[in-house]
Amino acid sequence: MTTPSAGPPDPTPTDLMVMISDERRRAADLIDALTSEQLGVPSLCGAWTVRQVAAHLVAPFAARRRWFLPLLLRSRFNLHDANARLAGMVARRPTDEISALLRENAETPFRAPRVGFFGQLTDLQVHGQDIRRPLGLPHDLRPDRLRTSLDFLVHRRAIGSFVRRGHTDGLRFEATDLGWASGEGRVVRGAAEAVMLALTGRSIVLAELSGDGVPILRDRLAR
Repeated sequence: MTTPSAGPPDPTPTDLMVMISDERRRAADLIDALTSEQLGVPSLCGAWTVRQVAAHLVAPFAARRRWFLPLLLRSRFNLHDANARLAGMVARRPTDEISALLRENAETPFRAPRVGFFGQLTDLQVHGQDIRRPLGLPHDLRPDRLRTSLDFLVHRRAIGSFVRRGHTDGLRFEATDLGWASGEGRVVRGAAEAVMLALTGRSIVLAELSGDGVPILRDRLAR
């Protein structure tokens, strides 16, 4: 895959932590503003509710170390399944406790294995949309952060964790509002937020995309 279109210099770890800290605080504000009915709405993230997505965002700070080995064993060392189980456990906590933990840990430099700070920033942005879109809330995402996440999502570090293997093969993704593009082949174009969600497997955005690569992407997302 070709490198993304030239843009601003790559953010430093310090830059990334500033972005992550702000996104955590914004996520906490969003969670606090939701009603109990909204928290129970299905999100865009698999079978999770909005509440479970919120719990996932705070799970690295809410989980106790003694939980991890039993969770991994029950999940047969499948990290995605273990994460889902962990989110379910944290989701039992009161909502104000979940948002408070996000604020308290806004500047905690948590680095997920392999994906690091780039993965943490992208996780916050994608899951923010998993919450906002089903509730009809505007995304209000920052263009520089969207670009950073798009650059990460087309990097090999994202494959297998954020992006399904083979998902982007033979496709060129273009974010028309950022002047960003990456890849070679049939074109998938749209607003940066929709492209980010398409890269991470959210089929809801297909109607917002154009280009001769959209039918191919639709088939892949249906598998």
